[in-house]
Amino acid sequence: MKILKTLEDAKLIIVDLEVNLGNQKRSAPTLCAQYDGKIIPLSTAHDGRPILMNMDNAIE
Repeated sequence: MKILKTLEDAKLIIVDLEVNLGNQKRSAPTLCAQYDGKIIPLSTAHDGRPILMNMDNAIE
């Protein structure tokens, strides 16, 4: 692994995130990154790989 750069204006936050699962709504505290005015839920592969910050999942 290699660090390419450090994102100075990013911060970790915990939000109460609501999602739709079929016809049900569920919510839970979720670890997110706040970056560039957006909130990005963080996800992991559960196998020891690093947590991914996918900008495609950003919430305005």
